[in-house]
Amino acid sequence: MPAIAEADKVARHAAILLQSAQRLWVPITVTEQYPKGLGETVASLSAHLPAEAVTLPKMTFSAFGDPEVRTRFESLRAAGRTQAVLCGAEAHVCVLQTALDLKTAGFDVFVVGDAVSSRSPHSIKAACARLLHAECHWVTTEMVVFEWLERAGTDAFRTLSRLIR
Repeated sequence: MPAIAEADKVARHAAILLQSAQRLWVPITVTEQYPKGLGETVASLSAHLPAEAVTLPKMTFSAFGDPEVRTRFESLRAAGRTQAVLCGAEAHVCVLQTALDLKTAGFDVFVVGDAVSSRSPHSIKAACARLLHAECHWVTTEMVVFEWLERAGTDAFRTLSRLIR
């Protein structure tokens, strides 16, 4: 993460997504690219992972290219989960390739622009352009949280809207 542009902002938004997903019972899958060499999920995010979150190491750039990750997504689809919300690094490599593979596999893909990054801002822009061309959705953390919430006035709304302020 130290080499990633706006790493603190990306981690902050990813943490909001994790907390929101947990509160709203949205399944969480974490992938770690070559954790032996690149390290595990940063502490500021792993602190927000619920016990039921699934963390899988991978060597493929596309998470969907890893057999365990693919099995996880296929089991989620079998349970009626056909949307994938992605965040992480690097936008132009792992996030991009995962999004494209999920889209090809029939998932509706949402890449959270303020919760992804790369070493270079230019790479983020290139990833965004390519993802939009591939009909993936480029969204914000706030868009995702409020779409998951669907309505104001609930306990979940009161709890999660505080995270966004």
